[in-house]
Amino acid sequence: MTAKEYKNYKGLRKESLRDNMDSIEVSLTDISEEVTKRLAKKTKPKGLKENIEVAHKGGQVAKNTRDEIEKILGESIVISQNKLNYQYIEEKEQLTNKK
Repeated sequence: MTAKEYKNYKGLRKESLRDNMDSIEVSLTDISEEVTKRLAKKTKPKGLKENIEVAHKGGQVAKNTRDEIEKILGESIVISQNKLNYQYIEEKEQLTNKK
């Protein structure tokens, strides 16, 4: 799932995706980023194609970790619920209430 798809899944507009993640979701993101960073440092990819391959490998580690956690817990750890529980007031309602 891309970051944009993830934001849509959580129903976010302009808010930070990371601020609205559960602690396990943040941990998986950190694992993916750290593995990708270390793999890039080790393999020194050149160009976009090689960097994308490295990023996919880092993401795969996080996916495997997620799958294992979900298998053990017996439930999905990626949730649509937002950590900060935003409640949106539509712009039309705001304008109407100001009059």
